[in-house]
This record gives sequence, C-alpha cells and structure tokens, in this order.
Amino acid sequence: MRKLMMAAAFALPMFGGAAIAQETVKIGYIDPLSGGGASIGEVGLKTFQFIADELNAKGGIQGKKVEIVPLDNKTNPQESLIQAQKAIDAGVRYLTQGNGSSVAGALSDFVTKYNERNPGKEVLYFNYAAVDPVLTNAKCSFWHFRWDANSDIKMEALTNYMKTVPAIKNVYLINQDYSFGESVRSQAKAMLAAKRPDIKIVGDELHPLLKITDFAPYVAKIKASGADTVVTGNWGQDFSLLLKAAADTGLKVNWYTYYAGGTGGPTAIKQANLNHQVFAIGEGFPNLGNPSADAFERALRAKYDFSLFYPRAVNEMRMFAAAADKAKSIEPVKVAAALEGMEFDVYDGGKGTMRKDDHQFFQPMYIASFGERTDKEPFDEEKTGWGWKTAAKIEVDQTMLPTTCKMERPN
Repeated sequence: MRKLMMAAAFALPMFGGAAIAQETVKIGYIDPLSGGGASIGEVGLKTFQFIADELNAKGGIQGKKVEIVPLDNKTNPQESLIQAQKAIDAGVRYLTQGNGSSVAGALSDFVTKYNERNPGKEVLYFNYAAVDPVLTNAKCSFWHFRWDANSDIKMEALTNYMKTVPAIKNVYLINQDYSFGESVRSQAKAMLAAKRPDIKIVGDELHPLLKITDFAPYVAKIKASGADTVVTGNWGQDFSLLLKAAADTGLKVNWYTYYAGGTGGPTAIKQANLNHQVFAIGEGFPNLGNPSADAFERALRAKYDFSLFYPRAVNEMRMFAAAADKAKSIEPVKVAAALEGMEFDVYDGGKGTMRKDDHQFFQPMYIASFGERTDKEPFDEEKTGWGWKTAAKIEVDQTMLPTTCKMERPN
C-alpha cells in the first residue's frame, strides 16, 4: 500500500506537467539571437511573438495557448541541431526558422531522420525565409513546409521586370558565399541571358557570410566595372554595410535585391540617397493598401520600433491555426496532411496555395522601390521619411515553377 501511495504521489506532478504541456502549443524559433545575424533574428522573434499574441486573443490554436520558444543558433547549422534537440526534449513539436539556407538544409534533414526514428512523436519544420530551391526540389521532405518563395521564383520575377527596363546594360552580381548566394548568382546569369542577351555581366563576386565589416573594396570593384545595376541576395548586415560603403564612395547605380527591407537596409538606402533606385522582390510591403494588412502594420508599429518584414510569417502562423482546425488536432502528422494543398487568403490580399507536391507556398508577389513617399504611401521605414512604392505585381500563376521533388510520405 505504501508503495502504491508513493507511486501515486510521484505520478501526480508528472501527469500534472503533461496536462499543462498539452494546454500550450510550443513553437521553437531557431534563428540568430547573437552574432552578425542577431538584428534580423530579434526582429523575427518579436514578429512571431506578436502573431502568437494575435492568435491567443482569438482563442489560440485548437483552444490552446501559442508560445514561441526562442533558441539562438548563431546562424550555425551545427548549433541549430543542438537547439532543435533541446526544443524536442522540452516537448516542442513545431520548429520554425528562416535565416540561412545552410541551416534550413541541416534542420530539414535532422527532422526527417528524427521522425523516421520516433514514430508517434513527429516534429514539423516550418520554414519562413530560407529560400534555397533545393529544399523543395531534390532535398524536399514531407516534414518541411516553406512559406517564402524560393530564390528561383524570386529571380524569375525580378528578371521579368528587369527585362522591361532598357537602361539596364551592365550588371554586377555580389552575393554571400553559401548555397543561397550561389543560387542567386547562377539563376541571375541564366535568366538574364535568356531574357535580355544584350545585358553584360561585368562582375560576379561571392563574399563570406556575415563576416565582412567594410565593403569598400567590393564597392570599388563595382565602380571600376562600369556597372549601371547591381543584383544581390545579401541580407542583414551584409546588405546594410554594402549600401553604407556605396554611400561613402558615392556609387550611384540601381540595385535589385531580395532583402533591402531588412533591419538597417532602409536607413542605408536613405543615407546613400538612392531615391527609388533600390528595388526588392517579396510577398508584400507596407503601403500596398490592403485594409487588414494596414491595421496589422499599425498595431505592430505601436508595440515595436519596426515594420512587418515577414508577411510570410503571418501566413505561416495563421495557416497553422487553420490546418489544426481542419484536422481538429495539433498532432504534427494530421496538421501536415491538412496543410497539403491548402488554399488560403494571404496577408496582403489574394489567394495563396501550399503545393502538395513539394510543400512550397505560392502567393502573389510584388516588386517595390524605396524612396520619397506620396500621400498614397502612409508608412515610412526606420524613421527615414521614405517608404516602399509598388513597381509591379506578379500574379500567382506567374510564380509557379516546376519541382523535381519526389516526396516520401509516411504510411
């Protein structure tokens, strides 16, 4: 009898802890919170926390409170796997990450293998910003879902716009030396050659990721090349410091970018006085005029000192809630099945679709330029007084590239 009573005494707190855990949907946020990518990672963390608060105000996910668990990976694949295991050991069954495709590749592989070894304890990986095309092609996984357009989709949109600009003659490519940067440079060369064979590539540079503190030598090469246009996938400090060096040397060219809107980017553009000479491709920007997006933007800015850089994060979290409602469950396998092929009203208006074949999300895309605002652009960025202005909209059917994914699904 004493043994039974002791066993019961030990069991009560354990079951109590399990009950508490079941009342919370924990999402492990694995991104840089220290080092060169910390400014981007901190903005992402606060954005996800803000969206979680929005969901919780509406009853959470399947009636359970949403909690974002911050995990610092220092933009390092090995550290990311350590943090992922820590999260899983703590009961987290949903992971999200975005900054660095090398990290994304490691996480996707880790989650896939973990799920093979641990049936019934599966984990899902939600990718909100890592855009290497291989993640939804040769290395696709049932356990990985991507809400950002991959770099090929973005380059297809950028080059479709660039081919209509007769002034573009000489292009310089500068990118970070890892899988994503390699993809940007290779696709830029291939697509420009096919669409505007008259354009010359006058420079092609790769540099270490988040390690350059002075881009002056690189900008000197751009100046010497005679380029009228630069194409770059740089993000974080690698973009803002590149633009700072351009400002310091008086380089006046047009820039076609993926991540000009990231922390420090708008300030660097203003300091370089590149008024509507910096273009970015994305799934949304402030000043598009969607009423619900404008309301979200105002609420976010009222709480934090930054704008929404990740509309895709909003889509991710809202779709997670919708998939759980559809599945009537927060079990990862059931949520994954509900997400496959799901159509969704996206943050900035219009319909988006999670393609079942490869778990790549497709949505309307926009090209915007940054500079002086009119009455039609109410939102500025980083207190510069400048804001985003739409240059072009790309409809969903114009973003859909084929996939080579041969997905293995669980039984």
